[in-house]
Amino acid sequence: MNGKLETIEQHISKTIDKHISFHKSSAVSGGCISQSFKVTDTNKNQWFIKTNSPSSFAMFEAESEGLAEIQKSTSIRTPKVICHGKNNQISYLVLEYIELRPQLNQIETGKQLAAMHQHHSDQFGWKRNNTIGSTPQLNQKNTDWLSFWKTQRLLFQLDLAKTIGYSNKAYDCGLELINHLAEFFVGYTPQASLLHGDLWGGNCASDETGNPVIFDPAVYFGDRETDLAMTELFGGFSAEFYASYNDHYPLDFGYKTRKQLYNLYHILNHFNLFGGGYASQAENMTLQLLAEI
Repeated sequence: MNGKLETIEQHISKTIDKHISFHKSSAVSGGCISQSFKVTDTNKNQWFIKTNSPSSFAMFEAESEGLAEIQKSTSIRTPKVICHGKNNQISYLVLEYIELRPQLNQIETGKQLAAMHQHHSDQFGWKRNNTIGSTPQLNQKNTDWLSFWKTQRLLFQLDLAKTIGYSNKAYDCGLELINHLAEFFVGYTPQASLLHGDLWGGNCASDETGNPVIFDPAVYFGDRETDLAMTELFGGFSAEFYASYNDHYPLDFGYKTRKQLYNLYHILNHFNLFGGGYASQAENMTLQLLAEI
């Protein structure tokens, strides 16, 4: 990162109206899309900085706006955005540095996520597109949740998967599932809730006082069940978390089936990002969902 710091130093200095000079930096592990660093200035102030290629500026811009959207809800902590920008070498996002602890306060996390989900919009989607990992995520506003989920989530990922080797059989099964989406929503009308959008255990932690912190969002307004479903996909959330969430914002009974439908989006995205066994996992999930019809 040396040699690329001057632009970031100048941008932070301008934003906070105080000259700073970086003293040391150390890489932070955990991300697979961008490089991350903990940087300390000569006055011992600390910053969290993410960098990527200049072409990734829009990704950081959307992340910045997503963090601000969650912060505006005053429901759960996110890192404060300092600034973001680019030069001819890198794009970057500067956030406040929070000393994160992996041990979650499960009860408080469930309570605060429920509070965030009670911030609603009159339309599904968001003011701009963003990314899920490094995959484009479309957020064109729509008053019809099934239409939104069909065209801007499942069909988009299916079409992308087909271009990189997803089998014709698996693709056709996906199309059949899409044509029967309405059958998973009998008696259930989702509200457009403020979502993190990429809520797995690696994007949630506690701060130094034990309060929940969420980060690396893929924000939009959608069915809150999608966030809950992803918490179940890779683990990290306890029974206490789900009980707390349900105490504050009870889930519909049909969630038990729909969570697989919602996680199919993420498994297809993992295939599109990483390939491998995610293709067979996505196909198996699709067949299981078709068997529910």
